[in-house]
Amino acid sequence: MSLSIGIVGLPNVGKSTLFNALTKNNVLAANYPFATIEPNTGIVPVPDERIHKLGELLESAKVVPATVTFVDIAGIVAGAHKGEGMGNAFLSHIRETDAIAQVVRAFTDPDVQHVDDEANPERDISTINTELILADIATIDKHLPKIEKEAKRDPKLAPLKSKVESLKLKLDEGVLAINSGIELEELKYLNLLTAKPFIYVFNIDDTDLNNEELKSSLRTLAPTDNVVFVSAKVEAEISQLDGEDAQMFMDEYGLQQSGLERLSKVGFETLGLQTYLTTGPKESKAWTIPRNATAPQAAGVIHGDFERGFIAADIVGYSDLISAGSWAKARESGKLRTEGKTYVMQDGDVVEFKFNV
Repeated sequence: MSLSIGIVGLPNVGKSTLFNALTKNNVLAANYPFATIEPNTGIVPVPDERIHKLGELLESAKVVPATVTFVDIAGIVAGAHKGEGMGNAFLSHIRETDAIAQVVRAFTDPDVQHVDDEANPERDISTINTELILADIATIDKHLPKIEKEAKRDPKLAPLKSKVESLKLKLDEGVLAINSGIELEELKYLNLLTAKPFIYVFNIDDTDLNNEELKSSLRTLAPTDNVVFVSAKVEAEISQLDGEDAQMFMDEYGLQQSGLERLSKVGFETLGLQTYLTTGPKESKAWTIPRNATAPQAAGVIHGDFERGFIAADIVGYSDLISAGSWAKARESGKLRTEGKTYVMQDGDVVEFKFNV
């Protein structure tokens, strides 16, 4: 499995500039609404030094990091739920992603026009969320008559009908589905937009990257703790540099990690994902799995046969393997252990699966 994040926001908030920086693509980033018509997609490696160090340790012929897919979606405007602007396409593209990264303009630039003439982060967040909520209400209104009809025939469906009605009431109040307090697992088939995890990406001026007072103020505007601060302009410059040059440039702005690293980390945390590692002479690879996945489930990410024929897993923590220097020494020191079907995987586990099919 992999992580896909849809980058959304009003026109001219820096979505395409940020997308270009994250993916090192060169898509159009223009100073007018709807510069992005079809969504641009970029699949990029998740920065993770662990997999590269394992590759060096085992002299792997190939190193394969985990990946994250970013989708740069057309800017939304008021009325998108009714098809205004690129509304219909915008909404359909969002439905295909795992999480929503809402880019909010918090920078000042008189040369970049704002769709509402002036930037107002609180209003802009409200505009986007309102359009997504209204789209979800329309979805529920479309499905509810069928649910009501089926509930009349089968009383067992009454709780489902009640849940959908309760969710609609919450949406009517302006509450995102994911913040409604209603268990949404049973309603996944509706593919509601506001049921997806949200990440709020505040695009700030480069001079405000270390302005903790501003950041604290902006955090209060997001209805979630999943918040990232970036300067898309700075990230675009970082993306053009490599290695030490990139690090030196980041140091000038007091940045410990790039925007890609921060957004990937928050994305993994938001979706409850983690990474385990496999390594050997042929390949060192990072695999993405849900938190609390068992060893057989983790094996199934490699191949379904691995899960069906799972026998056991030899596991050592990443740090322990690096310290030991080899699988053999990790085993000798007692750091490598054999786990069975009930073992719950931990982030950074290095694994060799045993299976029989």
